[in-house]
Amino acid sequence: DIVRIWNKTKTLRGPSKKLVTAVPDLFLTSVKLSHDATGAQYLHAARDDSNNLFSVQFRTTPMDSTGVPHILEHTVLCGSQRFPCRDPFFKMLNRSLSTFMNAFTASDYTMYPFSTQNAKDFQNLLSVYLDAVFFPCLRELDFCQEGWRLEHETPTDPSSRLMFKGVVFNEMKGVFSDNESLYAQHLQNKLLPDHTYAVVSGGAPLDIPDLTWEQLKHFHATHYHPSNARFFTYGDLPLEQHLQQIEKEALSKFERTEPNTAVPPQAHWDKPRVDHVTCRPDALAPDPMKQNTLCMSYLLGDITDTFEAFTLSLLSSLMISGPNSPFYKALIEPEIGSDFSSSVGFDGSTRQASFTIGLQGMAEDNTETVKHIIAQTIDDIVATGFEEEQIEALLHKIEIQMKHQSTSFGLALASYIASCWNHDGDPVQLLKISENVSRFQQCLKENPRYLQDKVQHYFKDNTHRLTLTMSPDERFLEKQAEAEEQKLQEKIQNLSDADHKDIYEKAGLMLLLLQVCSCWPFRAQDASCLPALKVSDIEPIIPYTPVQLGTAGGVPVQCCEQPTNGMVYFRAMCNLNSLPEDLKIYVPLFCSVITKLGCGELDYRQQAQRIELKTGGMSVSPQIIPDTDQLDLYEQGIMLSSSCLERNLPDMFQLWSDIFNRLVFFQETEKEIFKSLCKSASARPAGDLQRDGPGEIAELTDLTSVLRKLPRIKRHLLNPENMRCAVNATPQKMSDAAGEVERFMGNIAANRKERKPVRPTVVEVRPLDPQAGSSASRKLISEPHFKPCQMKTYFQLPFNVNFVSECVRTVPFSHADYASLCILARMMTAKFLHGEIREKGGAYGGGARMGGGGLFSFYSYRDPNSTQTLSAFRGGVEWARAGKFTQQDIDEAKLSVFSAVDAPVAPSDKGLGRFLNGITDEMKQRHRERLFAVTNKNLTDVAGRYLGVGQQTCGVAILGPENESIRKDPSWVVK
Repeated sequence: DIVRIWNKTKTLRGPSKKLVTAVPDLFLTSVKLSHDATGAQYLHAARDDSNNLFSVQFRTTPMDSTGVPHILEHTVLCGSQRFPCRDPFFKMLNRSLSTFMNAFTASDYTMYPFSTQNAKDFQNLLSVYLDAVFFPCLRELDFCQEGWRLEHETPTDPSSRLMFKGVVFNEMKGVFSDNESLYAQHLQNKLLPDHTYAVVSGGAPLDIPDLTWEQLKHFHATHYHPSNARFFTYGDLPLEQHLQQIEKEALSKFERTEPNTAVPPQAHWDKPRVDHVTCRPDALAPDPMKQNTLCMSYLLGDITDTFEAFTLSLLSSLMISGPNSPFYKALIEPEIGSDFSSSVGFDGSTRQASFTIGLQGMAEDNTETVKHIIAQTIDDIVATGFEEEQIEALLHKIEIQMKHQSTSFGLALASYIASCWNHDGDPVQLLKISENVSRFQQCLKENPRYLQDKVQHYFKDNTHRLTLTMSPDERFLEKQAEAEEQKLQEKIQNLSDADHKDIYEKAGLMLLLLQVCSCWPFRAQDASCLPALKVSDIEPIIPYTPVQLGTAGGVPVQCCEQPTNGMVYFRAMCNLNSLPEDLKIYVPLFCSVITKLGCGELDYRQQAQRIELKTGGMSVSPQIIPDTDQLDLYEQGIMLSSSCLERNLPDMFQLWSDIFNRLVFFQETEKEIFKSLCKSASARPAGDLQRDGPGEIAELTDLTSVLRKLPRIKRHLLNPENMRCAVNATPQKMSDAAGEVERFMGNIAANRKERKPVRPTVVEVRPLDPQAGSSASRKLISEPHFKPCQMKTYFQLPFNVNFVSECVRTVPFSHADYASLCILARMMTAKFLHGEIREKGGAYGGGARMGGGGLFSFYSYRDPNSTQTLSAFRGGVEWARAGKFTQQDIDEAKLSVFSAVDAPVAPSDKGLGRFLNGITDEMKQRHRERLFAVTNKNLTDVAGRYLGVGQQTCGVAILGPENESIRKDPSWVVK
């Protein structure tokens, strides 16, 4: 009956469209509805997936940069009519088994998604989310805390200086301290200057203080209404139940309105435009003279034309992706810049899509050269088009993406349809990927110049083109600080005596009282008003993951049969204990280039094409895996990872065989691509600290000495004696996959070369599964000369916020206290550190976590404070040692920990914990039982035993701007 409340004939795109549509590509059935009374739009994706998702999104189109949609996103989650307690959103993190909870502010919409595997939990979270977005309290003090406020530097001292504070204010200062984010924002603002895209929806730090509480409430009233809402649900729970709850708790209380939120098309320019912006210098740039960015951005078509957007997205990939793409050849290989700009590619997040091409890390005097190359490359594409194999490889990539099963498919789906649906496009049509592929292939068949014509129209002949350059300004941060100070003084000058009193008493003392008091006398109810699961709702026993352990050519192989949807996943762990010490520093470099230099009969371009045609990707990554029993034992090695469609199994293993047996190292073209790869790897933001990395290597005039080390590393690492393998595939295909692994091992064993043995410092051979009687083992080592020591390190970086951490050595995974430390970290975060670091301190986030390697870590990020946050960490320990928590607090922490422990695992990753870490299902079950058993006494005991001052070795690190007090403190090492 509930479906009758929803209009079954008047669908999103008119009565001719079907209400229920099968989408076999994605193994789902879509149900599309619109609500009679309010006009709310609804899409349900029914799929055999227990990780059910809900999201509601509103079209939010601000016309200034005060950040009103962003601050509103934060503030609606601070309490609502049914749940008026403080911060119900954060409290629900500890009262549910959610697999995801968050909210997003985009340029033109705001989305509130959550997911969970528990049906009761879904209903609880749905109640909280519906009440939050439609019936929020929007209290003034919550606006002050989450948005912005004037407050004394010391809230209890009215003589201390006034300053801007607020969570979003600090968050956006952090965002715009990143040059790439700054550039991307300017690019959108200047390419689409006529409406909402001309402003910063997240908020520009200097504009945020212009937003008033009244304006925030008005924006909610005009934008957060069912008539402006789009609901999406996904998973295996029944649709009717969702509709009934949404109708009862929200929609039945509204009438239809006509929201004025539509985004009009951007007027097309009659001639291209040029603009320039500045940024902060990158203190860690490999070449200080190469810090410029240049991009050309083209306005394309409306994203609601789903097939045209699909075609342009494919076209973008053909133009820029991989070493065979024309722009890679033209812009990256000549080494004019360090890499493509992070803004490069197709962008379908605005009503009209755009395409951007350009470089970062280039010299200013190369500006005209880059402009010429871009124009010439477009001419070349119009003239010659693309190779058929390139197009085939791209379509193969789409097929892989459809086959691969992720654990957060519902969230990915919600994000994928959000922009198109936001502008009244058909979200179901967007999901019909095979239909779009077939139509695309038909267009190519009918017109061989189909893609060239698109390039001619959208790029060659397009006058709506922006060329935006960015260069560093030595005074950039200084100017920012001056502008903020000027804004602050303007605000202060307009204050009356009554305003000053209000700032001290209301925005200062009262807010401080709310932040520090465990009981809040000003609220209608405490957290007991919130729905919650109980610890008894958690499954006591984990589901068992069966694996078969065997060998191939003497190499241990773990086979895990899973519903992988026609995909095969292969991993190999290669131990590096025999590698000489002087070569270890080059292992990350070896991993980053080893699949990109060419192999067998293939040069690096042909190899890249072959990988795209026959696999879902091939990668090699360094691994350091801690032991589960002893803190100072670990395994070091590299992991090979790849996947493919079942039909391409032989091709995938042939590629690996060629990499093992027939790598190309010393030809001139390989030397050049090697140098180019090193440069790309070094093109990172200043916050990405590195030592002796690819960037330094790229600057060497002669790379021969470095290249000669790679074959030596290969002989040690890519060797069957040091390997173990894992395969995940369907039961029907597992024997074929095992046969291919056997052949692969035979191929690489036949070409094995002798190497000089090196004896590792200390080795302990530990079976992966002692009960299975398999030959698979982990070769663990320790560093006999390493002794942990107390250290405090400050990394001075060009940021205007801090990133703070303290790590304490505790116990490994198998220790009886490990479970108690996991619960303690979560409880300390929710009940103490969140209030101290985020609410009082104004950081974007902070807390504590227990790591698998035995490190108990405190952290904060985008934090206006530094040493004050370290005091908050210590305060959390004293709070825990004093036992200032209840059984309810412990139970909530257990729920939060179990939501992570029981997070869904994709079929491709089942059994991976056993393969890499040796953590068997029996060990997981033992850990689970210890989590259930944690008591108040356990928590106070471990807090004192491991986290008390002087109890264990700890290290402190802060990344942040210049800090005079730390610089003068001899206990700190400043870098």
